[in-house]
Amino acid sequence: MKIKTVAQCTLEEVLKAWNKGFEGYFVEINMTAEMFLQRLVGEGLSPDHSIVVFDHNEPIAIVMNGFRTIDGKKIAWNGGTGISPAYRGKGVSRLLMEETLAIYKQENVEMGTLEAIKENQIAIALYQKYGYVITHHLLFLSGEYEVKTESTATLHIATIRPEQLAQLSFYQEDVPWQCSWQSVKQGEAKVFYNDNKEALGYMLYKTVWNKHGEVERILLYQLVILEEGNVDLLPQFLASITTDKVHLTTVNFLASNPATNYLLKHGLKVTTEQVQMLKRF
Repeated sequence: MKIKTVAQCTLEEVLKAWNKGFEGYFVEINMTAEMFLQRLVGEGLSPDHSIVVFDHNEPIAIVMNGFRTIDGKKIAWNGGTGISPAYRGKGVSRLLMEETLAIYKQENVEMGTLEAIKENQIAIALYQKYGYVITHHLLFLSGEYEVKTESTATLHIATIRPEQLAQLSFYQEDVPWQCSWQSVKQGEAKVFYNDNKEALGYMLYKTVWNKHGEVERILLYQLVILEEGNVDLLPQFLASITTDKVHLTTVNFLASNPATNYLLKHGLKVTTEQVQMLKRF
């Protein structure tokens, strides 16, 4: 078997490795060329540090990797490991892991992160074998939501660019890779303050509009209250986007986030459960 970087492969070879690699997976992740390239750029994945395994001329496995500096530490993210069904259980996963960890060490990575579907115990056991530990349980939620708030609390709302979140002293950088402002640059952000100009929380999201100019769907990447006692402010946070009934989807929300519990109580359902894993170098 031969290993190439994604940069050394044709787009057709990379797509074949990805789509075959996730065939029959817990969640279908079939991608077109446009979808793959948007994800590559949007999530900061590195073609020079991502790899494709070939059996002769056939691409049969892939690992996508990205790097960022967060809180002064160089972080690596495994943004997808896939193996073609005919090659699973034949040692290819070990080859991928060893090559990936060698790249991380060469790049002076201090922490490696990834997410795995909760039911994928085989993959989780493999990552644990190579030193990853489970740090968080993550949930994708989805469902119809309609704001119902009788709160009279006065909120002052600052609408900012996602990039500006990083400049706020209370912003929490330790979030799953796909929920960070770097991965949601085309999104929107709001910060909420009280009358004393004290921060109460913030939100990072994307709005999907229909052809009639109406909000059709909201993708929530971060919904944070800075004090747990302020959970009753969440309806007002969400009402700042729309007061109409709308379809909400959360991306990798921490199960421990008070906002997660709030949304579950107000009609959203769990669609996917993941674990976040971390390895220190």
